[in-house]
Amino acid sequence: MPKWGMIIDLNKCTGCGDCVTACKVENNIAVVGQEESANGRTMLWMDIITTYEGEFPNVKVRHMPRPCFHCEHPPCTKVCPVGATYLNDEGIVAQIYPQCIGCRYCQVACPITVKTFNWYTPEWPGRMAEACNPDVAVRPMGVVEKCTFCIHRLQKAKEQAAVEKRELRDEDYVPACAESCPTRAISFGDMGNPTSKVSQLKRNPRAFAVGEDLGIEPKVYYLSEVE
Repeated sequence: MPKWGMIIDLNKCTGCGDCVTACKVENNIAVVGQEESANGRTMLWMDIITTYEGEFPNVKVRHMPRPCFHCEHPPCTKVCPVGATYLNDEGIVAQIYPQCIGCRYCQVACPITVKTFNWYTPEWPGRMAEACNPDVAVRPMGVVEKCTFCIHRLQKAKEQAAVEKRELRDEDYVPACAESCPTRAISFGDMGNPTSKVSQLKRNPRAFAVGEDLGIEPKVYYLSEVE
């Protein structure tokens, strides 16, 4: 059974935001607007943390894309009273949105703060509704949302492999963020396969994981910048 994971090379990331936009469009994430954003109700499944080091004019800008880390020991699944979030057999922390009661325990338990709460019935202004992905459900008001590694793409890849009567290949399943990255800073694949690209990158001396000391065993690793 594969264990899907992601490697993000911070040396290649330019902070362009393509991954954030692709994630938003692919997964029908609602447009919030300035007023709700000011209230701290931004809806993003993937964001970019930007930090600044030094003083003008010698300022170093660093970018860190942040999806759900799909931990092997996720705290969020342990506190959900209705089992709306769970770790599936392939290492993806999945969501059952119709089962979510909006208590937000999982959001509080997440040490990486990558979950968002849907405060209102989602709307898309103008013709933006026509761009919604028919493969992904639109979540109602009152549920917690998060990155799912575009799990609907995994199902499609499995169906295609079955039609072609072959095994699922590592490159068959790629989330929208990794596919859209113009610098190929995001690599995705089976971390359970020692010969896969992500497994090899995970063994790179530059590789590190945020929150690894918490015992959550994240499946998203970063490659540190080369000074």
